Amino acid sequence: MADSIQLHPVRNSSKKNLYYSAGRHGRYQVEDETSHLDEMPLMMSEEAFENDESDYQTLPRARVNQKQRGLGWFILGGWKIVCCSCCEWLAHICRRKKELKARTVWLGCPEKCEEKYPRNAIKNQKYNVFTFVPGVLYQQFKFFLNLYFLVVACSQFVPALKIGYLYTYWGPLSFVLAVTMVREAVDEVRRYRRDKEMNSMLYGKLTVRGKVQVKSSDIQVGDLIIVEKNQRIPADMIFLRTSEKSGSCFIRTDQLDGETDWKLKVAVACTQRLPALGDLFSISAYVYAQKPQLDIHSFDGNFTREDCEPAIHESLSIENTLWASTVVASGTVIGVVIYTGKETRSVLNTSHAKNKVGLLDLELNRLTKALFLAQVVLSVVMVALQGFVGPWFRNLFRFTVLFSYIIPISLRVNLDMGKAAYGWMIMKDEHIPGTVVRTSTIPEELGRLVYLLTDKTGTLTQNEMIFKRLHLGTVSYGTDTMDEIQSHITQSYGQVSSNGSSTSSTPSRKPPPAPPKVRKSVSSRIHEAVKAIALCHNVTPVYESHSGETESVEADQDFSDENRTYQASSPDEVALVRWTDSVGLTLVSRDLTSMQLKTPAGHILTFHILQIFPFTSESKRMGIIVREEATGDITFYMKGADVAMASIVQYNDWLEEECGNMAREGLRTLVVAKKSLSEEQYQDFENRYNQAKLSIHDRGLKVAAVVESLEREMELLCLTGVEDQLQADVRPTLEMLRNAGIKIWMLTGDKLETATCIAKSSHLVSRSQNIHVFKPVTSRGEAHLELNAFRRKHDCALVISGDSLEVCLRYYEHEFVELACQCPAVVCCRCSPTQKAQIVTLLQQHTENRTCAIGDGGNDVSMIQAADCGIGIEGKEGKQASLAADFSITQFKHIGRLLMVHGRNSYKRSAALGQFVMHRGLIISTMQAVFSSIFYFASVPLYQGFLMVGYATIYTMFPVFSLVLDQDVKPDMALLYPELYKDLTKGRSLSFKTFLIWVLISVYQGGILMYGALLLFESEFVHVVAISFTALIFTELLMVALTIRTWHWLMAVAEAVSLGCYLASLAFLNEYFGIGRLSLGAFLDLAFITTTAFLWKVFVITVISCLPLYIVKYLKRKFSPPSYSKLTS
Repeated sequence: MADSIQLHPVRNSSKKNLYYSAGRHGRYQVEDETSHLDEMPLMMSEEAFENDESDYQTLPRARVNQKQRGLGWFILGGWKIVCCSCCEWLAHICRRKKELKARTVWLGCPEKCEEKYPRNAIKNQKYNVFTFVPGVLYQQFKFFLNLYFLVVACSQFVPALKIGYLYTYWGPLSFVLAVTMVREAVDEVRRYRRDKEMNSMLYGKLTVRGKVQVKSSDIQVGDLIIVEKNQRIPADMIFLRTSEKSGSCFIRTDQLDGETDWKLKVAVACTQRLPALGDLFSISAYVYAQKPQLDIHSFDGNFTREDCEPAIHESLSIENTLWASTVVASGTVIGVVIYTGKETRSVLNTSHAKNKVGLLDLELNRLTKALFLAQVVLSVVMVALQGFVGPWFRNLFRFTVLFSYIIPISLRVNLDMGKAAYGWMIMKDEHIPGTVVRTSTIPEELGRLVYLLTDKTGTLTQNEMIFKRLHLGTVSYGTDTMDEIQSHITQSYGQVSSNGSSTSSTPSRKPPPAPPKVRKSVSSRIHEAVKAIALCHNVTPVYESHSGETESVEADQDFSDENRTYQASSPDEVALVRWTDSVGLTLVSRDLTSMQLKTPAGHILTFHILQIFPFTSESKRMGIIVREEATGDITFYMKGADVAMASIVQYNDWLEEECGNMAREGLRTLVVAKKSLSEEQYQDFENRYNQAKLSIHDRGLKVAAVVESLEREMELLCLTGVEDQLQADVRPTLEMLRNAGIKIWMLTGDKLETATCIAKSSHLVSRSQNIHVFKPVTSRGEAHLELNAFRRKHDCALVISGDSLEVCLRYYEHEFVELACQCPAVVCCRCSPTQKAQIVTLLQQHTENRTCAIGDGGNDVSMIQAADCGIGIEGKEGKQASLAADFSITQFKHIGRLLMVHGRNSYKRSAALGQFVMHRGLIISTMQAVFSSIFYFASVPLYQGFLMVGYATIYTMFPVFSLVLDQDVKPDMALLYPELYKDLTKGRSLSFKTFLIWVLISVYQGGILMYGALLLFESEFVHVVAISFTALIFTELLMVALTIRTWHWLMAVAEAVSLGCYLASLAFLNEYFGIGRLSLGAFLDLAFITTTAFLWKVFVITVISCLPLYIVKYLKRKFSPPSYSKLTS
């Protein structure tokens, strides 16, 4: 019996669940009261229970720990949380959100609106004129490091605390702030210009006096707006009229849902029938619209015209809407605005960009706090050794300022310059051309990623469908045998024309009374299958005229092949229709009531569309009933997924096996079937169908029941296989990322079957792995049972839909995330843009690991901005994702090199650079401590201001900064052995352990340098400054050489230049080399520097400080080499 554990059901108390509880509160009211589910334990296997790494032990314990908050918690950072909470509460009170309500919108009468609705302006700026300076300063000084520098710099205005010159403190701080402000200002101006461009776009607005031009930002709820072809829709509208005769138009939604195929929208019938545009003002009509919501795939509303008897009522659904940020693809449309600005679907689904801070910066921030603690302790020790005499408090502060070099301000300068250098290297890498670094503050994040969340369409796939296979049960046709099908089609339609006219019945067409037992010839079966594929779809041919305008298709038009394109809401359907065109049966025209096919001989066959049953994610199939004009035959065609069609078609022994074979090849399968209907059968069906459509209660169920009465014993015609081509090198890239220990989640708005298919073909899920498809759940009880079923599975990939995910996260958030994180791969389908961002945030909060999101469409922006590191691909879906991302690439395969090579180098180099700069500050502070303790604990600086500035800049800056060119592993090695990346995620290059080693090195070297100088130079005591400083510079240059793993010619140049600068300053700036304020006017002379005694003593001190470290490094390399050195040797 498996162990059981108590559930921790997640109530709607946390902030992150507010989104879920908004729209569906009423639906779950009853289920919340079913408290008996609390007592039902989720099953847990013994292995998982005993596993130390299971979040089950750690997470509930964390919850308990949170409750035990005392004074210690408050001092260690609780104060910050309390302050933030207070500020958030005040801000919430100040800008309390207006409750969103349903609305009644009168056509062309904005003044009749009962409420004031938001302006239709786009605003992506972070700051305004007044908040820019305070905002940027807050972002800088919320870090301990910068706040510390500010306090130290301000303390120098107090005469009693003044040590050295003001410029040594204010110069570097001003430089850091100036660079940051300029960078932020440039970004802000760019955002402002982009917003202004969008808000200034002009649209036609219908008024009683005619058409006027209006800016996008001035559009109001109730306005009648005209949108031309290829123009962006400025606000959420209800579609009233179109210039297309069919009363419908196509829109492109790639910036909203990420899908590149066009969507068909239908105008409100009542307004489309009006004779002229101006008549929109002569009628009295209004639209009732539901309150603004996140869901882009649904809409409920009504259209009412009052000025006629009886009043006309039309129900409105998603097909009557035109959402903002979509683009009109055909004709000109007129719509009435129902939602503007912040209430539009696209804005509701967009999250605001947050200021991203790298993990390395947070770790360095923690280390600087530890250093500050050490600094205060050291100052207290000094004052205590003085005996707390005199104004000891002032002395304490002076010591604190004196030791302020323990935390060097050059740390920020060096790291910021390093980040800029890494960004430049990434953009200059010829192996990943076109890569752009848009956020220069987090390149190290690329080396610390654990979760990669990727979009499907356009990211992993090219979204280009190609017809690959037709299977008829006994015979299968592939790409190389399509010419056989073409000859069969030409032959069968040739017989039609040879019989004199296309009206006579042909041997290949099956007459309804024919006995089903007779086996048909292959030719006739191919003919039936191709005809079914050419008729059973939702595709519309669009003709581009030479002037570039889309013409509406007329029956007598010349259907020339070169300017015809096909449009549909699914690229699979377009691929099927293109294929029938290639084998000789061409779809040339279609409107809402009929379609026309052209035979190989050039004859036109007309079919009247009697009924259409569109594809839904529940039914997983689509059907159409057509009447052939020439013969009067009525046929019901249907195609759909094999799981849905298997029970509908007549018994056969091959369908299941062949579907499995095609799926293993990565093909998307569709089963095609037909049924011939007599006139009586159809009339009976139509009556029942229309009756069901008018019912008020359970309309959907009744309609489905009527349709299902037709879906019995259908004749199986064929099985089709279509391939969605993957992006170049997706499989090896995903395999490399998996080997690097990165867990990959695919989040897509596409159908479950399609997502599963791509997961297999891209090897996101390996061939040996099982897939667990999470059943659709709507209640807490169902979610509970399904999670239990999922827990019993081991090492299998999870496939879950957005709706089920929402229910699981509402009740069992912790349990679901814990289970999903153990899966080798997770696929979430039918995800809204907000849900994608929600999943990213959940992973960050529950695992505390670094996440990366990659996508290419406007629907991926929220996810990209929520992740610790966002990568955008410039693709067919526009540049919206790449502009919002931190890094922009041109192809998915480039992500391998970006993470394995640049991520690794950026992290390793920044870790080495940060620790070395700290070491540089610690060593001089140790020397200061030794110096002060010898001189009766006087708070006097050892080195003058200029020497201190020179030490951090011209003497050591170039060699230390040259560490940004260092690399431990060659790029080819890093790509060949992605397993090396796993070490980086553990954060071992910069930890308290490595930091402590550097502290010990600094204390040892500082002590040796100072004591050595005092021991060897007793007779020439006034020369201690020159000797110790010279030895210090030599030691630093040697330490840089010791730290470097791969030499670059610029590193050698930097060492030589720094040495040259120092020797020159010894000669020319010798007045600075007296002993601080104790100097009795004894200056350094060249004669003393050139004595052999000076040279050998400096040499001895330097060797004693450095040689042991070189020996230790050699022994460590020999007996405990790091993993990468084994490869390089």
